[in-house]
Amino acid sequence: MWGGAQVIAADGARPSAVEEEDLARGFAAGDEACLKEAYRRWAALVYTLAHRSLADAEEAKDVTQQVFAGAWRGRAHYAPERGALKTWLIGITRKKIADALTQSSRRRRDVDAVTASAPPDSVPPTADQVIDQVLLTEELQRLPPQQRTVLEMAFYEDLTQSQIAQRTGLPLGTVKSHTRRGLSRLKRRLEADSGTH
Repeated sequence: MWGGAQVIAADGARPSAVEEEDLARGFAAGDEACLKEAYRRWAALVYTLAHRSLADAEEAKDVTQQVFAGAWRGRAHYAPERGALKTWLIGITRKKIADALTQSSRRRRDVDAVTASAPPDSVPPTADQVIDQVLLTEELQRLPPQQRTVLEMAFYEDLTQSQIAQRTGLPLGTVKSHTRRGLSRLKRRLEADSGTH
């Protein structure tokens, strides 16, 4: 209950006159009944927007959950007097859709890079090999730039540490340090990732 109004009547019926302003104020104040009512009213809209943009039912469901969970966690940033709750939720939906499209594009690019780097006469990689390569590529992107550059030259161009030093102009000892530190970070991250899956 908020402001003297109830979202759900004692007999379980939803009053048809629940004002959006009251709903928005209750949502912002942390009333879980208002979260449920907002979900009931606008989850289908959020799902439809996500499905139209992503063309994937499962991703659209994920986006819908992310929108409402994110809105609930971030409700302190919502000011009912500045706009309707529905409008705020649609704004969050657009951002989550953009994030999902970016992630999907990045995954496709990584898979394309992995499959393009295979020699044409080689046996096509297995699904596990492609997944491992994508994970490795993602983890490489998280390394500091110099470590990433040194490891990419070693992995993808098959250069020795001396060749890397010559090409980059870095001292051989620095190349060795970047290699050792980068491999150590990759190992820790990949072990941590495998421990969570």
